[in-house]
Amino acid sequence: MQFDKHLPKLAYSIKEACKASSLGKTTIYAHINAGRLRAVRIGSRTVIPADSLDALINGEGCKAASDTQ
Repeated sequence: MQFDKHLPKLAYSIKEACKASSLGKTTIYAHINAGRLRAVRIGSRTVIPADSLDALINGEGCKAASDTQ
């Protein structure tokens, strides 16, 4: 089974979110802690949903605080 390389990302790792947004790791975590950026735990990984990162960059903020699953 092959995956299409052009599928949009659903979520970013912290490192990927830093690279995609040009923000530092400390800043990303500060936005998560302030509730402006949503973070989801999946097992031992923390991922940032793409729509949440897009909203932060577009100045819309995040409607939901951090989730843990």
